[in-house]
Amino acid sequence: MEEPIGVTEAARIPRQRSEQLLEAAAWYAQERHWDVFPGTWLVAAGGTECCSCGDAGCAAPGAHPTRPDWAGQATGSAAAARRMWARQPGSSVLLPAGRTFDALDVPEAAGFLALARMERMGLTLGPVTRTPDRRMLFFVLPGAAAKAPELVRRLGWDAGRIGLTGSGEGCYVAAPPTRVAGRGAVQWARRPSRADLWLPDAEELISPLAYACARETADARTRLS
Repeated sequence: MEEPIGVTEAARIPRQRSEQLLEAAAWYAQERHWDVFPGTWLVAAGGTECCSCGDAGCAAPGAHPTRPDWAGQATGSAAAARRMWARQPGSSVLLPAGRTFDALDVPEAAGFLALARMERMGLTLGPVTRTPDRRMLFFVLPGAAAKAPELVRRLGWDAGRIGLTGSGEGCYVAAPPTRVAGRGAVQWARRPSRADLWLPDAEELISPLAYACARETADARTRLS
């Protein structure tokens, strides 16, 4: 692995983007009571963007922790968040899962199908993100990631086979407006609001999510046959 790029390289990041990341981190801590911590950032190199970690083969350029003890680095203080992002301008905004939320992770096509169905059903929903890797993450109460595979099994499917995974304790998720080099930005498919301060439990969403994932998996196999 190459040597990490110095923090001073962050000066190459557009000021507007750096300010957006700082304000987003502070807002998540203050308004949502989510812990946040700064990850790597994107730097210009030869006309392209690369990860501050210096690894040319980085799997998530500009969107992963900078140190192994990232969980202890996370803060729920907006003031502390502002200080951290001021020291590391342009850092990605990462949220540790398993504390105030878990995330149920599904393919994007299945996520949109499930989201539309759940809204028609009037189900309680939390925030939902779209990632540059064409995935959607549904924020739910902590503990969901651990029990999701069994809940899906009871419905007659295998969670791994239909592409439904979970992020819980020991995991983290990238929050908007974090960008992944060459792929785009994490976005909100359903923005956080005062209406979803109380997150749903896994049991409330697992059926429409699993159904949509199974349907998308079957459709994909049909297209390939």
